[in-house]
Amino acid sequence: MSIRARALVAAVALSTLALSACGSRVHNAGDDTGSTGNTGGTATQGASNNTASDTGVTADSINVGVMAGQTSGLGPDTFSASLVGAQAYFKALNDAGGVNGRKVNVNLCDDKGTGDGNVNCVHSLIDDKKVFAFAGTTSFDYAGAPYVSQKGVPDVGGEPVSGTAYYQYPHLYSIYGGFGYPRDGKAPGYDGKLYAGTENYRWFKEKLGAKTAAVVYFEIGPSKLYADSIAAGLQKEGYKVVKESIDLGLQNFDAAVIDMKRQNVDLVFDALTAGANVTLCQSIQSQDMALKAKVTTTQSWSDTAGKDYQFTPTCLNNLYAISQTQNYNNVSDPGVKAYRDAIAKYAPGSVAKMNMWMFEGYLSAMWLTDAMKSCGADLTRKCVDNYMATTTYDAGGLLIPHSFKVVDPPPASHIGCLDVARWTNQAPTGKAGWTSQTPDMSKNCFNVPMFSYNAS
Repeated sequence: MSIRARALVAAVALSTLALSACGSRVHNAGDDTGSTGNTGGTATQGASNNTASDTGVTADSINVGVMAGQTSGLGPDTFSASLVGAQAYFKALNDAGGVNGRKVNVNLCDDKGTGDGNVNCVHSLIDDKKVFAFAGTTSFDYAGAPYVSQKGVPDVGGEPVSGTAYYQYPHLYSIYGGFGYPRDGKAPGYDGKLYAGTENYRWFKEKLGAKTAAVVYFEIGPSKLYADSIAAGLQKEGYKVVKESIDLGLQNFDAAVIDMKRQNVDLVFDALTAGANVTLCQSIQSQDMALKAKVTTTQSWSDTAGKDYQFTPTCLNNLYAISQTQNYNNVSDPGVKAYRDAIAKYAPGSVAKMNMWMFEGYLSAMWLTDAMKSCGADLTRKCVDNYMATTTYDAGGLLIPHSFKVVDPPPASHIGCLDVARWTNQAPTGKAGWTSQTPDMSKNCFNVPMFSYNAS
């Protein structure tokens, strides 16, 4: 794969994921909240009543599938972090007694980051391995999603890296929730439109006083699509918006930065690859541009940021990330500590590579586990689907509450909550890293308008 092609693929992955992660959260009063958020504990009473209750389930085991592009053209670490997190959770779970006395057998499949590879994985895991459900999925091209849905196999907590499968098909449950979408197998979202609130942009306006925002993007479809959605949200919040288009083959970041500086831009979003972000920040540094914030994506919320931006202190000292997931550096939170302990014990080689996708893979496995626990001895896909459809879930406070209850038509406004982290010289871990900017993400909320954008 050429460098140009790799940049194109990475831009698609980055932009589509970020679109998905900033969607709306529709909360319904009176929902049951699933918030056990533990790693299994002892085997549940009544385990002796277990039977082979469904495909992939025996009296003492459960087959679970995990898909990720371990050998994608973008390298082994790009899409595999969620797999590491999910594996660590299930290993800790099995050591603690499993699910109602059943151990979880994890079946891995490398879809190579391609549509054909994904279809092969889906058929191998469903038809041959007879998996009961999926967790920790990070598929760049989820071409097998229609078959997963057709077979009624729950895919819980997957990363919506590319495409709209998680906002289109039943039985597929994104780590970011359902946004109220019908998910009836027809057009994604609401008749092909996806929705988001403006809370991400409201925070920077109210907390940092940002007024003029730039969106830097590649002049290719997916990157431009994401940039357009960011610009729409910023404009909805009253920002002056500057859009800077970068030719993928002839990347002139200096010209973009000179124009941003001329227009007094103080807040920068982007729809770029990780490498292009570093290049952008090099231009910001060389042009002596002042910033209130450089906002990165969930995909780039990684412990490697300090190294990536070590020669661009203007960006590094003003680097922010936003999500609906607890900061994995908040070690005072018992759930975060359990995660970090699990990675240290079961995946020690990944400790230095911790990132948000790894943590969300861990939470994906937790979510599926809590759904399976709710079924007791009679574990069935139907029971898991019912749990996912009726339970508002917060993973013991590690997620802002997520729901898959349908809300149609989409609301004009909503109360949107978010976690905001900033790279600092001393994070809660005691070394440089991500530090939360609000003590309680579930209370860092804004009543904001909704806006729509095209799903493709």
